[in-house]
Amino acid sequence: QVQLVESGGGSVQAGGSLRLSCAASGRTIRNYVMAWFRQAPGKEREFLGTINWSGTRIVYLASVKGRFTISADNAKNTVYLQLNSLKPEDTAVYYCAADRTYRDSNPNYDYWGQGTQVTVSS
Repeated sequence: QVQLVESGGGSVQAGGSLRLSCAASGRTIRNYVMAWFRQAPGKEREFLGTINWSGTRIVYLASVKGRFTISADNAKNTVYLQLNSLKPEDTAVYYCAADRTYRDSNPNYDYWGQGTQVTVSS
């Protein structure tokens, strides 16, 4: 069993930054690949990027590469999503997810967190 808890969301003005955290727990968490998604009101859940715990494979959605950065802290069992140069269209609930395989944008991940709200005002 894997538990994922996101934190770090909030309200920020356009151009600002936030760092989201996903604390992962579970005896076999190292066997999982971690990912970040977001879902805006009325839209489908959107893949943002994925990372393995060794940090040797990081894949991003092309449109956020360069603004968003994913990293992993093995000692804390935590994955981060750094959001920079935020835009109002980045407003969404941000989720982390875990799966035993490299699903990338395929949303059928084994485990999901509860999500954290990010609101960007103009």
